[in-house]
Amino acid sequence: MPFNRTDVVHVINDEFAGEATKRVLQYIQTKRMAGRPVAGIYCGYAPMEIIRAAGAVPAILCAFANKTIPPAEAVLPANLCPLIKSSYGFIITDTCPFFGLSDAVIAETTCDGKKKMFELISHYKPMHVMDLPQLPDEEEARRNWAAMIRKVGSFLEKTFDCRLSDDRIEEELRATNRKNRLMRRIYDYSAGTPPVLSWEESYELGLFAQVASTEDAVPVLEAAINTLEKRVSQGIHCGRKEAPRVLVTGCPLGGDSLKVYRIIEEAGGVVTAMDACTGMKAFMTDFEEGTDDPIAAIARRYLTLPCSCMTPNLKRLEATDGLIDRFRPDVVIDAVLHACHSYNVESFKIMNHVKERHGIPFLKIETDYSDGDTEQIRTRVEALFDSLG
Repeated sequence: MPFNRTDVVHVINDEFAGEATKRVLQYIQTKRMAGRPVAGIYCGYAPMEIIRAAGAVPAILCAFANKTIPPAEAVLPANLCPLIKSSYGFIITDTCPFFGLSDAVIAETTCDGKKKMFELISHYKPMHVMDLPQLPDEEEARRNWAAMIRKVGSFLEKTFDCRLSDDRIEEELRATNRKNRLMRRIYDYSAGTPPVLSWEESYELGLFAQVASTEDAVPVLEAAINTLEKRVSQGIHCGRKEAPRVLVTGCPLGGDSLKVYRIIEEAGGVVTAMDACTGMKAFMTDFEEGTDDPIAAIARRYLTLPCSCMTPNLKRLEATDGLIDRFRPDVVIDAVLHACHSYNVESFKIMNHVKERHGIPFLKIETDYSDGDTEQIRTRVEALFDSLG
């Protein structure tokens, strides 16, 4: 039976802005009370379809709060990525409710800092670390990633005492495609001038859609589309027509780092596209359906995700082109977390591509989860908007 959407999220309602995490937590708690196991994840490369095919519920683990960084720095170096320090701090202070609900954790080797952090927390819960290939265009990468997905399937079968089948995996693959298509329809409401969908609504719907099953997510997403259609017919918009349109790319943003979106909005801009693991990235491509090997199809699709850990990350340039064509931003802002070396280095390539191919102004913002740089970021964003004339 589908989960009652009114108990989970109030769709497109400003009164409940910022409540997404609480409502996702409520959703996971309800599923666990009904007997469903929970698998904690940290990254968009964790194969959600295998988790769901095993009868489990994915839970995105806490990683975006500044308050858990000081206790983490008693062990981890201060010049490490804030996402990793925050993640570790949540574990050692026992303050991440999603981790508390998780029966197991699916981890991945996207960066050196995370994989070493996983070693430090591996004794807290049953954990399986997936070795992520980082040359995504090689045939060996696809074969190796398919092998990793089969191994995580075996881990889930053993841990949750279940049995995976190709039919169930194919069923989940098709279900995810349906959900992704609905999310892309929702993103279309950000393409107007001005948009009728705010960045907060986009973020919250995406967060719920990543965690919820398609059965539970579809009523929520369809209700959102109906509400957005009413906005269109009534001429209700989010932001001024003359507001600078902003594409935000780069590192995953959430929690305390959502300050980047808020500053853009306070400076008079409107965020029309969020190209990040916590934004649109998870929903922009589909799985190939009806193949002889659904795990191989899952492996191929996940290796199209344009994370900066991949090399050469040409797919990110292609994804950026598509987002610019679709959402027509006036500027591109690349948000990079301190000590995230792969995104920081890649920012130079993104800047050149955006300026030379599209002629669009570009700004890189390096930040963390503290509020110490808020006014500096605000000054730079305001100067960028002023330069548009």
